[in-house]
Amino acid sequence: MSTGFSSSSCRFADYFVICGLDTESGLEPDELSALCQYIQATKFRDVGRGNVASADAGENFEQSPLRRTFKSKVLAHYPDNVEWNPFDQDAVGMLCMPKGLSFRTQTDIREPQFHSFIITREDGSRTYGFALTFFEEVTSKQICSAMQTLYHMHNAEQYDILHTPPTPRSPEDTRSSPQQLHAAPSLSRLQRFNSYDISRDTLFVSKCICLITPMAFAQACRRVLEQLHQAVTSPQPPPLPLESYVYNVLYEVPLPPVGRSLKFSGVYGPVVCQRPSTSELPLFDFPLQEVFELLGVENVLQLFTCALLEIQILLYSQHYQRLMTVAESITALMFPFQWQHVYVPILPASLLHFLDAPVPYLMGLHSNGQDDRTKLELPQEANLCFVDIDNHFIELPEDLPQFPNKLEFIQEISEVLLAFGVSSEANPQCSEGQGKLRGFRSGDVASDKRNGNLAGSPLNSYLLRENQTIARLQALVKRTGVSLEKLDVKEDTSTNKDSKVQCDEEEMKMHQLNIRVREVFANRFTQMFSDYEVFVIQPSQDKESWFSNRDQMQNFDKASFLSDQPEPYLPFLSRFLETQMFASFIDSKILCHDDEDKEHTLRVFDSRVDKIRMLNVRTPTLRTSMYQKCTNIDEAEKAIELRLCKIDHTALHPHLLDMKIGQGRYEPGFFPRLQSDVLSTGPTSNKWAKRSAPAQWRRKDRQKQHAEHLYLDNDQREKYIQEARNLGTTLRQPKLSNLSPSVIAQTNWKFVEGLLKECRNKTKRMLVEKMGREAVELGHGEVSITGVEENTLIASLCDLLERIWSHGLQVKQGKSALWSHLLHYQESKEKRDATPGGLGPPGIIHDTERRKSDAGCAMPPLKVSLIQDMRHIQNISEIKTDVGKARAWVRLSMEKKLLSRHLKQLLSDHELTKKLYKRYAFLRCDDEKEQFLYHLLSFNAVDYFCFTNVFTTIMIPYHVVIIPSKKLGGSMFTANPWVCVSGELAETGVLQVPKNTLEITFECQNLGKLTTVQMGHDNSGLYAKWLVECVMVRNGITGHTYKFPCGRWLGKGVDDGSLERILVGELVTNMENEDRMCRTPPMQQSPGMMRRFVTISPNSKPKLNTGQIQEGVGEAINGIVKHFHKPEKERGSLTLLLCGEYGLVWALEQVFQHGFKSPRLFKNVFIWDFLEKAQVYFESAEQSQMTQDENWQMRVRHFCHFMRAINSTPRNIGKDGKFQMLVCLGARDHLLHHWIALLAECPITAQMYEDAALLKDHSLVNSLIRVLQTLQEFNITLEASLVKGIGI
Repeated sequence: MSTGFSSSSCRFADYFVICGLDTESGLEPDELSALCQYIQATKFRDVGRGNVASADAGENFEQSPLRRTFKSKVLAHYPDNVEWNPFDQDAVGMLCMPKGLSFRTQTDIREPQFHSFIITREDGSRTYGFALTFFEEVTSKQICSAMQTLYHMHNAEQYDILHTPPTPRSPEDTRSSPQQLHAAPSLSRLQRFNSYDISRDTLFVSKCICLITPMAFAQACRRVLEQLHQAVTSPQPPPLPLESYVYNVLYEVPLPPVGRSLKFSGVYGPVVCQRPSTSELPLFDFPLQEVFELLGVENVLQLFTCALLEIQILLYSQHYQRLMTVAESITALMFPFQWQHVYVPILPASLLHFLDAPVPYLMGLHSNGQDDRTKLELPQEANLCFVDIDNHFIELPEDLPQFPNKLEFIQEISEVLLAFGVSSEANPQCSEGQGKLRGFRSGDVASDKRNGNLAGSPLNSYLLRENQTIARLQALVKRTGVSLEKLDVKEDTSTNKDSKVQCDEEEMKMHQLNIRVREVFANRFTQMFSDYEVFVIQPSQDKESWFSNRDQMQNFDKASFLSDQPEPYLPFLSRFLETQMFASFIDSKILCHDDEDKEHTLRVFDSRVDKIRMLNVRTPTLRTSMYQKCTNIDEAEKAIELRLCKIDHTALHPHLLDMKIGQGRYEPGFFPRLQSDVLSTGPTSNKWAKRSAPAQWRRKDRQKQHAEHLYLDNDQREKYIQEARNLGTTLRQPKLSNLSPSVIAQTNWKFVEGLLKECRNKTKRMLVEKMGREAVELGHGEVSITGVEENTLIASLCDLLERIWSHGLQVKQGKSALWSHLLHYQESKEKRDATPGGLGPPGIIHDTERRKSDAGCAMPPLKVSLIQDMRHIQNISEIKTDVGKARAWVRLSMEKKLLSRHLKQLLSDHELTKKLYKRYAFLRCDDEKEQFLYHLLSFNAVDYFCFTNVFTTIMIPYHVVIIPSKKLGGSMFTANPWVCVSGELAETGVLQVPKNTLEITFECQNLGKLTTVQMGHDNSGLYAKWLVECVMVRNGITGHTYKFPCGRWLGKGVDDGSLERILVGELVTNMENEDRMCRTPPMQQSPGMMRRFVTISPNSKPKLNTGQIQEGVGEAINGIVKHFHKPEKERGSLTLLLCGEYGLVWALEQVFQHGFKSPRLFKNVFIWDFLEKAQVYFESAEQSQMTQDENWQMRVRHFCHFMRAINSTPRNIGKDGKFQMLVCLGARDHLLHHWIALLAECPITAQMYEDAALLKDHSLVNSLIRVLQTLQEFNITLEASLVKGIGI
């Protein structure tokens, strides 16, 4: 873990601390943690009974007094203060003994336990703590008699409970005895066993010694503490007073220099620690082996993926050290990235309310070994990764993308582990005890895991055999199939090693395994981001303005980077590039001017990336998904072995201090308060204190200052880096102090502000993605995007909504806070509607507001109904979970442009919000809530298809209406019409439409965005001529309405004689002025010049001049070129660009109609007639073998072949339909420009066109050919409906 440790600290340890029972203040219940336990206990008990607990319950009186938690105090710490790391009494006290004091009697197990912890300061820098907790006999008479009194009270209360008939009140009873143990007397005997009798029992209390250090040398600190504890408990006193050893480790042992190892003396044996050099991975001293044994490779990798995507992670275990080991391991494996959010590997019991923090966090929660996961009520689970360490299982959030090359990666890690004899599966051996004792709590006899600081091993059977009650219990237990005899727990190997042995082999093995696994992980990132520097966007302005606009600045070209990546990587990478850790990594890259300046992690990473580049001679930007294994494991391992075999530095040995005679004596078995006068200051002339660092360090410091002087002075730079770090975060760690309501309120206020800021940035980011930056600034939209990028942004919006909805939550069903709120709303709404006052079907909102629409009255838009949208989602059988439903509902609301409106309506039920949320919740801060809804309103400016594009297999009802022309009423029409609707995903096939109503509703699998409608009739009956204005189609779930304009006749002998037409449609936008934020017209593609010409004279067919025609062709071609220049996932409909309004077909129609001679008054001549004549001419010319070059013959052959094929099609598509087909096929096969050239030269043209015609003007024809040639580089694929029945 890279520590932001302060350069002024060059000592191995800053403080030595003793925590425990303060005999002067006596027994104080630890109210906060007691309250948490109490609340948890009552939650499960009172669910059915609804009774209110008695007043004393706040002081956990339910627990037998030996099992309660009492306040621990920091009894002493040496020295008093260190300027570079001020002593934080509250935090150290809380983390040394996170569950307070615990008591035992001589019958309990009292093994010492080691754990480490971390304190994160305001500025993000860290200090580590290493604590050893052990038990000492209580000598104070007052404490013993206080405990006795508590027992008398407790027993009296238990007695009352036992002799009152209702269900037992104490969790102790409800859980300890499945059959209520038949008789009360046996319970009182058990009570005696689990009790304390001052005349008979010895009372023990926990005490803790702790080192606070700037760097995490976990193994060395453990050795030091274990040897100090051994000195007190061994029969012979140690060679020197304890003060000498503590003084030595505080003042005479330096931090090992970078890349060196250091040896110093503990009480009984040498202690060795080593520190990696600047070219190696950062220091990490926790056993990775344990993590893999506890969780298994697959789970570790999933947890790792969650951490990289900044998903909330909650670790759960009854061993503090396991929580810390897993947390530190996961964050260390992320190299070169660093966790940027709340990081509390051990969450003290009094901070449990912090679990509803609406920010990404990595926290460790201590379990008492009895409650299983189902009992744990967590405020937010929609985006939570829950890791039950002791039971080797992990719960993942939905839609977690796979880490790239996951299988090969697992294979590579497993090979490394197997070499060390570690299985890649989770190893149940690690926690036999917990597994078997689950659910069995014989009054806490069997395992005393409830009390936090110590996780015991099962009891020795000697004790079991001695006590009748227990023997009876054991018989009972045997019947239930759990054997207490054979419970052999694999002890944590390192605790009972003989401390005199310098356990080099074990430690060496740990370092080797660690470095191998870490190198394999680091190699994944060096391979994945080997060319990341190419995509870093260097700021164009100076640092000051860069910082002030940091939120809006893009610092990495994500789109280009992703377009280079193999397809399978995209789901993971597109989400990873959005994280705070990636942004901070790139920021630090931008801030560093040269190698001297770089942070350690960045320098190491960059040097590795350079190495890969040199090895990869192939073009560096060409990405393959070939898996490349790690190659530099051996050299990394050698460096460590060298340091450990040949120790570079040895510290001073401990020596006698200047103490008065008689000082430094203490009673065996008790860890004393030490002499603070000798420990308060270090030696004045210490050879390394003066030279606070080796020469090369000083030189570096000078260079660094010089470099900074050039750019920014030190403070400024610190401020910048700090700001860069804090961009997305408000808090790294909760303030570890006794929390008053005002502190909690302030913390929550910070969260509310942070959520609002995040919402503002997210909405802006999503709009920018959608429209391009300039467009956002000008207020115009560009055509919409889809694809991975959009999915990522919407998924992160769903995550933000879940976090907002779970902040300050009181009542929740299921895992999704948002869906839970919606269900409550639905329920209350349906109750209200069911009362006789309500009219109409339940659930439909009775407000008369329908959306106004410009689609004419042909198809009234869908009613706006939040409940109806919920029902649509509930009816989709593919979506199984609450979280999935909430996400689908958000997507649907986004697509319908109703998200802000729906949420406003949901929150307008104030009674419900009050019932579900605490006072400080974001949703009850009115101003912030309003601003939040306002930000969401901005999504209405763009078209999202995030529902349609994702749920591609669901059934959707469609409604089709055919609108005949009003002028020539279709009332006499006798034929039977049909339609066939096509979309980007599928088409319906032919659907018969009843001729009296001309509308049908049908259900079919999602068609995607609609593109074309084919329609026609069977030409039956007397009057089979039909003038159709347009066809309207509406999606019954998303409410999207498409208009397919026609304006032509269908029938033999009228218009061009066609019985069927292919219509191309566009989405109808809803004009909702009352709901728009501003009064700007709706977003559409800006009308081109053509639209403006054509709309001048709507009735008569407009006559365009050659300039306008050229412009029309230009615009049509331009649209197609633009289409292909977009990334594949972001392209719209090509059919629209070819056959739609002002598309290519229309433009070429204008070309051919210009100067076309119309022979007689009432007879229409069609372009197709001209083309057929040309075809006849070409065919005869070919047969008469006129001398033309081969090129000409090729073109003629193609042209005639296509004409024949289209003419022989069985479809009745009419002459204009045939022309459309020809243009589409010509565009597909890149033949249009050849055909134009042919036709311009053809004698038929001379006959049928006037002299001024465009086709007779050589220069115009040549420029037309040039424009059409630009289509040659594109691979045009035609939609099936356009070329049905043509076999070319």
